[in-house]
Amino acid sequence: MAGDRTGRRRRWVATACAIAAVAALASAWRIVAGDPRAGGALAAAAGVGLVVARVLGAGDQRARLFVSLADRGVDGAILGAIAWWAWDRQPAAASGALLALAAAGLAAYVRARGAALGYGVPDALGTRAVQLAWLALVLLAGWERWGLIALAAWTAAVVGVRVSQVVKEERA
Repeated sequence: MAGDRTGRRRRWVATACAIAAVAALASAWRIVAGDPRAGGALAAAAGVGLVVARVLGAGDQRARLFVSLADRGVDGAILGAIAWWAWDRQPAAASGALLALAAAGLAAYVRARGAALGYGVPDALGTRAVQLAWLALVLLAGWERWGLIALAAWTAAVVGVRVSQVVKEERA
């Protein structure tokens, strides 16, 4: 009975991840096609899919793995598309997108590596939801230049907090 519930929950997580992935690819397509506002609406849909997947997958290590993979894919698709689209138009936005992409990958690595070493590095749902909502808002509002730089700074701050958590636990 419990195994059936776990299987059902994992299917829902997989469905939410698939919705997020499809929305992210559609967002990337619209951004590269020159319509970042439509890309922002689709990025919001990808963000909702990821948040739902995170909530449903809480407490299940296998589900968390797939959610983490979907997270990296969504970041790569959307931020990569922004960097491509903005490269000639808005170099600051392209730089912000690339820095945010690198920092997001590093934040995920620090959390995963810290957890593997036995440190309690929490993966706050609110932090990721804020990042995804901000990215969608930036695209919808047309604030690419400074909004992506702010996203990169926020994500770098997340890396700093996670590293400091590992350092504090190492000292204790």
